[in-house]
Amino acid sequence: MIEVRNLSKSYGNKLAVDNISFTANESEILGFLGPNGAGKSTTMNMLTGYLSSSGGEALINGIDVLEDPVGAKKNIGYLPEQPPLYLDMTVNEYLNFVYELKKCKLPRRSHLNEICSLVKISDVRKRVIRNLSKGYRQRVGVAQALVGNPSTLILDEPTVGLDPKQIIEIRTLIKKLGKNHTVILSSHILSEVQAVCDRIVVIDKGKLVANDTTENLSRSLSADHKLTVQIEGANKEVQALLKQIPDMVEVHMNREVEKGVFEYELNAKEGADVRREVFKRMAARNYPILLMRSSELTLEEIFLKLTTGDFYGNIENGGTK
Repeated sequence: MIEVRNLSKSYGNKLAVDNISFTANESEILGFLGPNGAGKSTTMNMLTGYLSSSGGEALINGIDVLEDPVGAKKNIGYLPEQPPLYLDMTVNEYLNFVYELKKCKLPRRSHLNEICSLVKISDVRKRVIRNLSKGYRQRVGVAQALVGNPSTLILDEPTVGLDPKQIIEIRTLIKKLGKNHTVILSSHILSEVQAVCDRIVVIDKGKLVANDTTENLSRSLSADHKLTVQIEGANKEVQALLKQIPDMVEVHMNREVEKGVFEYELNAKEGADVRREVFKRMAARNYPILLMRSSELTLEEIFLKLTTGDFYGNIENGGTK
């Protein structure tokens, strides 16, 4: 379990991390998100003991990282964005080296065998790491984090540079690890975070701006200005009527659900409730509304909303306000 309490970090007059607090529970996979320069890497470096904090505390299984760094680090397995591999070693040599480095007390042979089996690298243990594919190297990186059986795993961009098949394999591995470990997953691939994480924390400009499940964040941030509707009627006329509604920003036809029934995504101005106006205009033309529901936001939309204040990311302006 990880507990972060009022954690701060200053560089001179610049406050990189500003009084953030959150927890990562046992057997939970926590997604840790933030735009570049948000303080995400600084926070992860403080959690792993690579950087001291300016205020607050970070506890790993109740052990303060600053007060007892050795004790805290025994409970942490860390996979940085660039795995710390020695390319001229074989996988066996490298894992034995890490075993010695961590002063692991577990039975060497059975422990390393178990790790290699878990991350599926048993068949490459005698191969030189330099000759392994990117996917296998990443697996070896995860394996070194597991040496010593730490209760907490911190994974920084574990799928960067992998092909789609390798990404799916690493995702599956992370889900499996999350059953018996506390896992913090930092990634810029938001679909990956949504696929594997139980909860997400978003940091922006050094401050914590969200801490909840994707579903709860979507419900709390989305309102009646973003709707999915299915309407039976002439497609072009329906679109024209919908676009005439005050405060309507965008009307997009998704698909023809069945003959003569079309599904539309409606985006209105934030704070506007267009449901009644949609109903009135369709009723006036005798076009039945077969479905109307608020559209849940994707994690990408949630991220943009929290970090830029804009659902649509102001695409024309590069996604910033």
